[in-house]
Amino acid sequence: MPLLTLSLLLIATQVSDSTLQMRVAARIAKVPARAVGVYYRDLAGRDSLTVGSAVRFHAASTMKVPVMIQLFRDRDAGLLSLDDSLTVTNTFRSIVDSSPYQLDLTDDSDSSLYQRVGQRISIRALIELMETVSSNLATNLLITRVGPPRANATAHALGADSILVLRGVEDGKAYRAGLNNTTTARDLGVLLAAIAENRAASATSCREMLAILGRQQFKEGIPAGLPAGTRVYHKTGWIDQVVYHDAALVEPAGGGGGGGGGGRYVLVVLTGGIPKSDDAYALVRDLSRIVYESRTRDQSTGRTGGKQ
Repeated sequence: MPLLTLSLLLIATQVSDSTLQMRVAARIAKVPARAVGVYYRDLAGRDSLTVGSAVRFHAASTMKVPVMIQLFRDRDAGLLSLDDSLTVTNTFRSIVDSSPYQLDLTDDSDSSLYQRVGQRISIRALIELMETVSSNLATNLLITRVGPPRANATAHALGADSILVLRGVEDGKAYRAGLNNTTTARDLGVLLAAIAENRAASATSCREMLAILGRQQFKEGIPAGLPAGTRVYHKTGWIDQVVYHDAALVEPAGGGGGGGGGGRYVLVVLTGGIPKSDDAYALVRDLSRIVYESRTRDQSTGRTGGKQ
């Protein structure tokens, strides 16, 4: 390749990458957020972008992803069957002093499981509730089964080396003591990539985990910024006026590279301190659209991408 042609190609690549970064930064600047973390990675290795991806946030319900991974790895190791059942209880122990606490169904996004206290339900069904409708009660039953330290250690072994899975949901004493589940955008992106690339567990388990994430019921964030036909496997998490997060594997229509958006990619957007939930949803939706449009533009111009 002649030197002049190569120089022009490099300039075009740098401008295209910087355009994406500038558009992302400009959109973030319009929102009164305490912090925003973005992690974008093309799984073909062609493109990536990080903005505040190492900033630590309260994980909210995104911590349910490493819990799910641990359960499937335990299934792979023969330590449990997903058809095993657990007794539904609503009494848990604080990590601060082992005092009992209960979950409030009015603070849970799913109330159906509270009607089954005292009954047994399969681990498979609990995982479905934990991920697709973000059941806090299902989460606490499952994290008690696997143990937070094990889920945390597995996440670290997969490369999400700064995530902290310390406890179940709604442990008020732990929250007030600052003992919270925390994560970064990069941590969640690494875990989703590990599932997508069949490294988080066996290939069969990874396919099953993606299928569960694909049945997510809360779609106001990343999916809302994408065209019809785009498949999204994702987990949201929120605490009103504190954080709103969405972490996704995105598979554009015709995702082998022939579709409008190219191949699969991971996108994670974490937000903190946005007063209005609708503003947080709009930010995540718009960043999703900006990333998708950048990929579509890159494909139409033949750009192979670069790393930021």
